[in-house]
Amino acid sequence: MNAERIISGCGFFLRLDAQRRERLASLAEARTFARGQVIFRQGDDPAGLFIVATGLVRVYQLGPSGKEHVLHLAGPGMTFGEVAVLGDFPAPAFADANRKTTCLLLPSGALRATLRSDHELCLQVLGSMAFWVRHLVGLLEGIVLRDAAGRVAHWLLDQVSEGRTTIELPSQKKDIASHLNLTSETLSRTLRQLREDGLIEEPTGQRIVIKSPERMREVAEGFFPRV
Repeated sequence: MNAERIISGCGFFLRLDAQRRERLASLAEARTFARGQVIFRQGDDPAGLFIVATGLVRVYQLGPSGKEHVLHLAGPGMTFGEVAVLGDFPAPAFADANRKTTCLLLPSGALRATLRSDHELCLQVLGSMAFWVRHLVGLLEGIVLRDAAGRVAHWLLDQVSEGRTTIELPSQKKDIASHLNLTSETLSRTLRQLREDGLIEEPTGQRIVIKSPERMREVAEGFFPRV
């Protein structure tokens, strides 16, 4: 596993120069998790900041009734566990491997020591955290202000890179529904409505093709059929 290459492809560390990427790579430890394996539990002391190399990680909380709410689905190039590490408090959520997953771990103590000794690196990481907070605010805004169709449309658009319209769903639909604060039935009904309206195709259960990105954006902003 090439730690420096993985860090270079990680959005959280996108602003780092080569020297600082190399420095972080020297701290990294490889970790492999089997499908369903718990990586950490809510309340655990933070082991460190994780970067997903391959696979998929669910970050979730449990309600009083035991119901899961998926906060984050972290795929290759994405991070998780950073909040507890940088804030130096217990993990605020659970994390498990949705499939066989390999990660880089930047251990808490070594990472904090490196940040203390390199003010420029610390500022760059703070900037990345600010972007992450802005992203979370956007997610919360979407859940609070958008109806089911708007949430699903916005999420689908967020999954495609520029110029592409095919999405390989990263996780089971029940996890995606939980992430969007929807029931599985509502997600299925919403996808069916989008399909009937000619906005998407579903060649397979895990693949979705957006037929009209422009119309999909209208749904995401609340200007098209509601479900």
